[in-house]
Amino acid sequence: MAGGIGSRFWPMSRTQHPKQFLDILGTGETLIQQTYNRLKRICPEENIYIVTNEIYKDLTKSQLAGITDEQIICEPKMRNTAPCIAYANYKIAAKNPNANIVVAPSDHLILKEDEFVRVIELALNHTSSTDCLLTLGITPSRPDTGYGYIQFIEDDTEIKRVKTFTEKPDSELAKNFIESGDFCWNSGMFIWSLKSIQRAFETLLPDVNDVFKNGLGKYNTTEEHNFIQTAYATCKNISIDYGIMESSKNVFVISADIGWSDLGTWGSIYTHLPLDKNNNALVGKNVMMYDSSNNIVNVPQDKLVVLQGLDDYIIVESDSILLVCKKEDEQKIKQFVADVKKTQDEKFY
Repeated sequence: MAGGIGSRFWPMSRTQHPKQFLDILGTGETLIQQTYNRLKRICPEENIYIVTNEIYKDLTKSQLAGITDEQIICEPKMRNTAPCIAYANYKIAAKNPNANIVVAPSDHLILKEDEFVRVIELALNHTSSTDCLLTLGITPSRPDTGYGYIQFIEDDTEIKRVKTFTEKPDSELAKNFIESGDFCWNSGMFIWSLKSIQRAFETLLPDVNDVFKNGLGKYNTTEEHNFIQTAYATCKNISIDYGIMESSKNVFVISADIGWSDLGTWGSIYTHLPLDKNNNALVGKNVMMYDSSNNIVNVPQDKLVVLQGLDDYIIVESDSILLVCKKEDEQKIKQFVADVKKTQDEKFY
């Protein structure tokens, strides 16, 4: 899934070049390239499909060497994760109705790739023979309020039945979750057979399913494009979590330690970058810090930046935009972007 805009990473992430297409950690690979290369360890390259907005088709092709037009599934509008998955289901069903599927966001960080591969292969083996919807949970390391939580029924197996889903909790509730020992973070990654997820759509989201079912016979043909333009105009905006996972009775989870982060905020990026002696995370070759600590700085490599007297700030420069924001107020960035859209030229968002 690679269709999001990533507005919380403004000004680096913008409508024309969003977060998943950026080398936001300075590793030499963009996030979608990292995800693609990781999934190549699990299935053949020709079986990897990218669902993205149609405006990112060329960007996707330019970053993923060898990918074909057929493997890029283009959405004409943003309609959240359930329509995205439903569309991909019907594309895949037209080629292989017995498919086993991994759904993964394109912009997550996974540091322990060997463990990720092991867990996904375990999950695929399970879903190939069991009618279930399996989600990959993350073993929590702290009572983080920025993630959704999954409660599971504790037993001696690695694949556990899900009891409840909880959206982002307050700090007290998150602490209680961690202390209980039967909660994990919701990663937004899913594993299931095509037949199982199709049954779930038919039962729980029949209106969304019917939109795409009307295209039977058109997928992977010259008629698909025009059909999808019409389909998305009528399809509602709904997440797979809300529409299916939270209501299904056959949901299971594997809680794993895979070195994961959804890289959802500048603050989360900070925890994955090397720090100087004053705990500043610096991306940029010519950054000079004086009397400053606990900042994250991301500026062009050729720019000399001198900062003095700042503590706990986000300082980002990208293509004629400079953002200076307190780390504790980074949730306001989405509002900044909304205000920019109202008052500034579109090149700035």
